Amino acid sequence: MASTRTERDSMGELEVPAEALYAAQTQRAVNNFPISGRRMPPGFIRALLQVKAAAAAANVELGELDAPLGEAIEAAARELEADPDLLQHFPVDVFQTGSGTSTNMNANEVLATLASRRAGTAVHPNDHVNRGQSSNDVIPTTLHVSGALALQRDLMPALDHLEATLRRKGERVHDQVKTGRTHLMDAMPVRMSHTLGAWADQVRDCRGRLEQACQELQTLAQGGTAVGTGINAHPGFASAFCHALSERSGLAFRPAENFFTRIGSQDSAVAVSGQLRGTAVALMKIANDLRWMNSGPLAGLGEIELEALQPGSSIMPGKVNPVIPEAVAMVCAQVMGNDATLGIAGQSGNFELNVMLPLMAERLLDSIELLANASRLLADRAIDSFKVREAQLQGPLSRNPILVTALNPIIGYQQAAEIAKRAYAENRPIIEVAEEATELSREELENLLDPAHLADGGHA
Repeated sequence: MASTRTERDSMGELEVPAEALYAAQTQRAVNNFPISGRRMPPGFIRALLQVKAAAAAANVELGELDAPLGEAIEAAARELEADPDLLQHFPVDVFQTGSGTSTNMNANEVLATLASRRAGTAVHPNDHVNRGQSSNDVIPTTLHVSGALALQRDLMPALDHLEATLRRKGERVHDQVKTGRTHLMDAMPVRMSHTLGAWADQVRDCRGRLEQACQELQTLAQGGTAVGTGINAHPGFASAFCHALSERSGLAFRPAENFFTRIGSQDSAVAVSGQLRGTAVALMKIANDLRWMNSGPLAGLGEIELEALQPGSSIMPGKVNPVIPEAVAMVCAQVMGNDATLGIAGQSGNFELNVMLPLMAERLLDSIELLANASRLLADRAIDSFKVREAQLQGPLSRNPILVTALNPIIGYQQAAEIAKRAYAENRPIIEVAEEATELSREELENLLDPAHLADGGHA
């Protein structure tokens, strides 16, 4: 049997693993919630440590905490952030008390243990580490901080990389003209750069909407304490806290105008999740277009050849599948599911407190991490590396009856439709049928029906 030690809290004594940095309240949560085995994400724990360090600094500045104790708490937080192995001391399940009190007390206990060792005197998890705070403002604050940090450090750069890759690829394939498609049916010609450029603009627009939504995450509940009134917190605590946190994180955090709003509801997190879902929609569109363009290669469109990354079948030799777009599409499906979870959880703001905070934090960070990783993978292993199958583009393009659209202003829609139907029925190039059916010369038709000319809108 593993060795234990006895810890005590307001409910009595409890056995805790001897080497654990946490104490009784954390152990009670471990015992109470053996549900999923999923712990709070590392990004959330790191943000929580920054919150605790900033709170200690603010309390020292305001004379609410002795400097040696505050400095010991800050040093303990830095130690935990710097050593990933120490995250094992944060074992509480995601599915716990809805306020996240168990995770807040887990952090308070671990920091108190390490700070006590540094200070050479007892540092209390509630009286010192949690001074001027409540789980009810700490956890909503950490949800915002962890989300904002993950967006700015992970997802935004990944989307920038994807957009830049799409634009570079568009420049490289600009001269390639392909059959456009609407309703999955042949339409007027487009340049490959049109397709890549549209994808790039989708990504750019998603990033812009996320940037705007992220601004709301940078307004914090900290200072509202239990219900939003700020009971037991110094009147200057919220401002001092945000200043300290901004210095540590590099992001500009500010106190919420109304603490009741930030504690009782999580509309900002729900709004960010909605923009993450919008990003997932855009990436799934791109992934599915790539799959269609790569399809075949003989019986499908076969317009591009994605990088061959692994065998595609355990029974069919030589088969290669579009594995990166497929993986990205699954990521997008998960993000859409996460958004549904966040929407339901966001409704659980009962009066002065939302009671699904841990789940919201986990799912929000999951969406950000998945989209960041998928965006880079899509850029590097699908977009940047695909090859254009030029011959496959030219064959269907030359026989595309829809090219006759360019003749509408000259011969009228009705005659153009008859030419298109005949060309399709006889499997002949549209220019041959048009030459027979109209008085236009071959030279005129070659100019009017030139795919590259049409891909530029028919303008010289």
